[in-house]
Amino acid sequence: MPILEREPSRDHGKSDGLPKLPVPKLQQTLDMYLKCMRHLVPEEKFRRTKMIVDQFGAPGGVGQFLQQKLLERREKNANWVYDYWLEDMYLNNRLALPVNSSPVMVFPKQNFRTNSDSLRFAAHLISGVLEYKALLDAQALPVDYARGQLAGTPLCMDQYYRLFTSYRLPGPKRDTLVAQKSSVMPEPEHIIVACKNQFFVLDVVINFRRLNEKDLYTQLEKIWRMAENEEERLPPIGLLTSDGRTEWAEARSVLIQDSTNRDSLDMIERCLCLVCLNEPSGPELTDTNRALLMLHGGGPERNGGNCWYDKPLQFVIGSDGCCGVVCEHSPFEGIVLVQCTEYLLKYIKHQSNPVIFFRLVKNLDMNVYKFTNYGKEFIKKQKMSPDAYIQVALQLAYYRSVSTYESASIRRFQEGRVDNIRSATSEALAFVRTMTGENCSLNDVEKLKQLRDAINAQTNYTIMAITGMAIDNHLLGLREIAKELNMEKLELFSDETYTISNQFILSTSQVPTTVEMFCCYGPVLPNGYGACYNPQSDHIIFCVSSFRDSEESCSDKFVKALREGLLEMGSLCTKEQYTKCRAYI
Repeated sequence: MPILEREPSRDHGKSDGLPKLPVPKLQQTLDMYLKCMRHLVPEEKFRRTKMIVDQFGAPGGVGQFLQQKLLERREKNANWVYDYWLEDMYLNNRLALPVNSSPVMVFPKQNFRTNSDSLRFAAHLISGVLEYKALLDAQALPVDYARGQLAGTPLCMDQYYRLFTSYRLPGPKRDTLVAQKSSVMPEPEHIIVACKNQFFVLDVVINFRRLNEKDLYTQLEKIWRMAENEEERLPPIGLLTSDGRTEWAEARSVLIQDSTNRDSLDMIERCLCLVCLNEPSGPELTDTNRALLMLHGGGPERNGGNCWYDKPLQFVIGSDGCCGVVCEHSPFEGIVLVQCTEYLLKYIKHQSNPVIFFRLVKNLDMNVYKFTNYGKEFIKKQKMSPDAYIQVALQLAYYRSVSTYESASIRRFQEGRVDNIRSATSEALAFVRTMTGENCSLNDVEKLKQLRDAINAQTNYTIMAITGMAIDNHLLGLREIAKELNMEKLELFSDETYTISNQFILSTSQVPTTVEMFCCYGPVLPNGYGACYNPQSDHIIFCVSSFRDSEESCSDKFVKALREGLLEMGSLCTKEQYTKCRAYI
């Protein structure tokens, strides 16, 4: 097998000129941690937590010792939290990748009249992939700049260079993110085509010449015909990658004892990406059904085995027009996936006219909802941040204000990934309680002030997060460096409040697009919700997921509450405009 370097081969120089991620001041983080949790735990529990935090941060105490070690780590590393964060967020997680970890982008429904149409679409897409990779190879991709809060700052581009060169290797206790670089073999110049649960190698460069779309189409036709030969079909081995990570690691260790299996796995693991030619899935292709089919392929009885979840990019092309891309999330964030996907869809448009796993499939409850009463332009006219506004609406929908995860990009710094925006602020809780009837004495003007206070609190925390001053990465760093030093588990991190602070019942993410597609993912807890949103000028797309076997969650009920909350918030803003207009007259 080739020599696989442990990711990071982070040597592309795409972080040149960017500052290092700062280490926040210890007392600042401890104070903010207490502020974030004060209204989420009972008073008696909070008093105990405050005592533990004060002891941790005392002069000359363990907190200051660990803080100094983090500062020393920052001096030696491009990004002091990167490896800690990657392992904690992804590689240590033993749950299956589909639904639990891998987000998807759902393309607009395609109208394929014949099988040839879907293969031609696949050939266009592969050609676009090769064009995009050529930009990366030439380091010709334009630098991204921050939008929204503190717009205009250049962003780290490292994540783009993992799109086609990374692979998540399963391990018995922890996975490894590897970079496909070898000292003995050339860089891969092939993709893997999955068809009828079989896997085929498609060389996209032959004799130093990249295949054109006509050649790609011819090869895809051959693959389709070969896959139809039932006598030579092998078991749907792709299903193994949908199992728990430890179980898949054990199965893989058995497989590689055979030399043929070892060579086959090598080809899959070193490919640029997968293209999955799926058969018709059966149900009506509503937005919700297409989202479900992208997330899990419909399970083993449909296209659930026609995949390989360890690869960062799997482009799914259903002959019924259900298309999209499945992402293994550990190498890069959603915005990188969006940028790549938008390039491909624009390229195609320009070029053409056109049983664990079984239980997961049955259990996932998805609702893709388009709120059409207003969009981000209406929110901007109120001089409010659309993201902060929507986050408050999500808190209102889930009125029992709980620990909420919203990712914030820290790509302003070298090798930056994300930190958490803690959206369940005390200001949001005050507004939610008023709007759900717990404080009926306030008039509309007072309610609107509470809404603005909640939005301002959300915006302020967002700015803290994107400038490297949020609390979650810092606390993670303190916890992990204590482990490295073989210290006994510290009381701060065994405290029940800390456990509660990391139980994100509501996991949210803004993934805006400029073309017609949307992103979705599953919940991170059995009783939780996944809520991805895509604000557009005159509407907002929400993709809400939960698990059917939880009595505490229901996607339809959440969407209903979300719609009602957005209408109520919009009404408050409209009333203010009307009042100002009347006062002017």
